[in-house]
Amino acid sequence: MSNKQLSTPHLLGIKYITKEDIQLIFDTALEFKEVINRPIKKVPSLRDITIANLFFENSTRTRISFELAEKRLSADTVNFSASSSSVKKGETLLDTVNNILSMKVDMVVMRHPAPGACIYLSKKINANIINAGDGTHEHPTQALLDAFSMQQALKTNTLKGKKVAIFGDILHSRVAMSNIFCLQKLGAEVKLCGPPTLIPKHINQLGVEVSYNLQETLQWCDVANVLRIQLERQDIKYFPSLREYHQQFGITKEILDNLDKEIVIMHPGPINRGVEMTSDVADSKQSIILEQVENGVAIRMAILYLLASRKS
Repeated sequence: MSNKQLSTPHLLGIKYITKEDIQLIFDTALEFKEVINRPIKKVPSLRDITIANLFFENSTRTRISFELAEKRLSADTVNFSASSSSVKKGETLLDTVNNILSMKVDMVVMRHPAPGACIYLSKKINANIINAGDGTHEHPTQALLDAFSMQQALKTNTLKGKKVAIFGDILHSRVAMSNIFCLQKLGAEVKLCGPPTLIPKHINQLGVEVSYNLQETLQWCDVANVLRIQLERQDIKYFPSLREYHQQFGITKEILDNLDKEIVIMHPGPINRGVEMTSDVADSKQSIILEQVENGVAIRMAILYLLASRKS
């Protein structure tokens, strides 16, 4: 492992890390990818480190991925779920975290419904903070594993000049924001595509193009990163029905076969099959959805390892 360090003691968002940090995380993840494909998948790198996983919002993929990454690195872990905790009794975020820190925790992985919760925490407590998703703000580890997966799928060590389209519910997506920041830092061109009601106003100020035409955007891009329609965050109707959404913006095998090139299909999961894409697209050879899951463990191992090495 290299002895380079990240420029920051926390991973609060892609906005707060450098291109060099991203490259260091990718290089380290490549080494860990070898580890998780060995017969013995554990290394003792973090055996003196205690990590608290604080999930104030439901999560399956991200939580399991972090827990697996921590176990592979031999860290001690404390798992905390808000639904079964004193948060339900009115305990504040700071009280909850201070109680956990009094158990001598070195690192906190946190998902929280309030944007900026991880930034607030990083100013109040003496532990490395990793943002596992805060409201509709950012989801940095997802963006890093997405970009890492793109590089692997395109067999390149740079995304400079590559065309990446993000489809779907941009308005409610923290993944979209982190992806935009990450892809731009790596020199990719980014285009957003979805119904006008699901594209945030003023998003083009971030230097991204916006399109409302599925076919044209698929023809333009090298990689299609398809986001889930987040019905649980939608307090009003943004489109008439899921059926109508699928007719306009759903990706089918027939549409892909009619393009004059083969593009990479991605999805951060969970997929609404038959809405954002059909099953034959999700399970096709162009899809790297399962590779994203494997890369997620390697990327999270890299981040945990690099942040812990700043402590030592």
